[in-house]
Amino acid sequence: MWRRAATAATAAVSGAIGRRPCLPMSFSAGAMKSISASSAVNSMLLRSLKEHYLEVSRMTPPPKVNPPSPFTVMKGSMGTDGPVLSRTFNDEDITIYVTRLATILPGGTGEDEGTDDDINQLFLHVSVWKPQQYDSLHFLCGLYPDAVGIHSVSLRSNSEASGLVVASKYSGPVFEELSEKVRDRLHSYIDERGINESLFPFLQAWLYVKDHRNLARWFKSVGTFISQEKSLKNPSGS
Repeated sequence: MWRRAATAATAAVSGAIGRRPCLPMSFSAGAMKSISASSAVNSMLLRSLKEHYLEVSRMTPPPKVNPPSPFTVMKGSMGTDGPVLSRTFNDEDITIYVTRLATILPGGTGEDEGTDDDINQLFLHVSVWKPQQYDSLHFLCGLYPDAVGIHSVSLRSNSEASGLVVASKYSGPVFEELSEKVRDRLHSYIDERGINESLFPFLQAWLYVKDHRNLARWFKSVGTFISQEKSLKNPSGS
């Protein structure tokens, strides 16, 4: 009886749309091929992401390095783009942000691009705050294993100095155009506050660990997104 009902229904539909019943069957086959190809791409991508995630997760961390005293590591700094180190000096609060040179100047420097040498060139954003002061003194410095050099000095409002943002007012003269005497005094000013090459070993190791954590998180997040997309499209698992 069920077979007769199915036959009757098929005949009724065929009569209604003439010769066109074959088209849905053809479309369905094409759709199935597309879904199959998409699933294969997703599977290969997920496998590749997992392999790279496991490879990054197995990286050997550098030897533990502590920041030079009296600097302390800011709580939660590994998971944010905020300041890394802080200290007090007399009545001043000093915070340090750090980025790799490749982050500031995308595109690298020619033949060294993409090598481990990139992390031997760091940028420091140093903010010096004083109580009751509306502005803070901001230094942009290049940090190397054996030296630190000032690129610019500016006054910023405390709201601007609390993050890596572009200053909204005059940012000061070109540092190299200052007299040698003024440049030397400014270098002495930051050195007295501990801003020197002694920071390099810790900040290099800290950035190395953070970069690898971010990379592992990226592989995992992309893989999770693709897996969830597949699950949403196929809630029944079919």
